[in-house]
Amino acid sequence: MQIVPRIKSDHGTITFFLASGATRQMCQLATTFNTQKQAFSYLQRNRTEFERIARARLASGELEDGIVVLSML
Repeated sequence: MQIVPRIKSDHGTITFFLASGATRQMCQLATTFNTQKQAFSYLQRNRTEFERIARARLASGELEDGIVVLSML
């Protein structure tokens, strides 16, 4: 799977997509950071762990309005 970032208006929230072949799943990561840049850096540093958690939540059906919602580790 691949993380594809997408900018969201909330300062410390990053919206991204998990990509698996032609399938894309929207995910949101809520952080306590003040800027998108800080939040995106955090996401990139912990990419493997967030992918693992997001895949597990997707597999178990833990979605909120069709979105996998994550928070800081």
